[in-house]
Amino acid sequence: MARVVLCLAACVVSVAVSALAQKPSIITFDAPGAGKGLGQGTWALWTNPSGLTMGIYLDANNANHGFLRTPRGAFTTIDAPGAGVGSSQGTVAWGMNPEGTIVGTYFDANNVAHGYIRTAGGKFTEFDAPDAGTDPGQGTWATDINWAGLINGYYADANSVYHGYVRGPWGNMTEFDAPGAGAGPGQGTAIWQFADTINAVGSIAGFYFDENYVIHGFVRTLNGTFIGFDAPGAGTDPYQGTQPWGINLMGAVTGAVVDANYVNHGYLRTPHGGFVVFDVRGAGTDPGEGTQPVGINLAGAITGLMGDAAGVGHGFLRAPNGRITVFDAPGAGTDSYQGTAPQSINDVGTITGGYVDANFVAHGFVRTP
Repeated sequence: MARVVLCLAACVVSVAVSALAQKPSIITFDAPGAGKGLGQGTWALWTNPSGLTMGIYLDANNANHGFLRTPRGAFTTIDAPGAGVGSSQGTVAWGMNPEGTIVGTYFDANNVAHGYIRTAGGKFTEFDAPDAGTDPGQGTWATDINWAGLINGYYADANSVYHGYVRGPWGNMTEFDAPGAGAGPGQGTAIWQFADTINAVGSIAGFYFDENYVIHGFVRTLNGTFIGFDAPGAGTDPYQGTQPWGINLMGAVTGAVVDANYVNHGYLRTPHGGFVVFDVRGAGTDPGEGTQPVGINLAGAITGLMGDAAGVGHGFLRAPNGRITVFDAPGAGTDSYQGTAPQSINDVGTITGGYVDANFVAHGFVRTP
């Protein structure tokens, strides 16, 4: 098995490095049914190696729906059975594996979250963590799925404390808490809702809030071993600290470190625990601005969002050699809270995300290398 993984890794790295040398192109799109009002629209979240893109859209009633888009532009709407149809309810698709199996969260008519699995053939399986709460704002979130069918996510219990879990292909579920996680409301263990949070060998990148609401990163291996970490420069006040947003097959982690002034900086944590902290040229230096990586692929290429001094978002690609390219999707707005926001990068270098136009409507994009 190890030889197969190493061979696969070498092949993908070769393809990815070659792709990085080509001229990129960006296509933009809107899911059918996406609303056109303020804050509505389409967000593309992930593209698998076969070119299938999944994401979410907000309709004219502000209800969520998942979608699947083929390389030729055909769309399938994803609505989990039991999903509510009111504002902020509905279905969200968060992760997809190479086979086209999608996982995500739906919010029912009582605003409780539940996890679901949707096979490539369209069959749904719904699930809840055994200790998930049942009040509004509580429940189960499914975040990502790997090639072996392992699903990671988190749940909020009856006291609104967060806990992580991993669910096996046959439905067996293991709940866990990171060492040092707080036990108060809004504290505990969680995983960002991005498509790069569990890798092919079952290692999970996540974070926890301690008893002071400071954020710390961790990696949990398949056997349950925890490796906690704080990136250099991380602040120590509430909602400051280290945010892991992606892990690759080799165990390298990327994310944002929030400093003592609430400014974001990018970081790369190597599989051996070394750190590289970086800022994209042009990044703002006020609270909430800066550099926010969201994903890392097998070759070590990182994508994310750079927020400039005007509050405008721009996409970036950091190559394995550290060279950074900034890009904007066609049609992206140029005012505060507008612009381009990548959400993921796959192992062949395809970047998937969304952009907000001048009318504050969101649209999906895929950037191919």
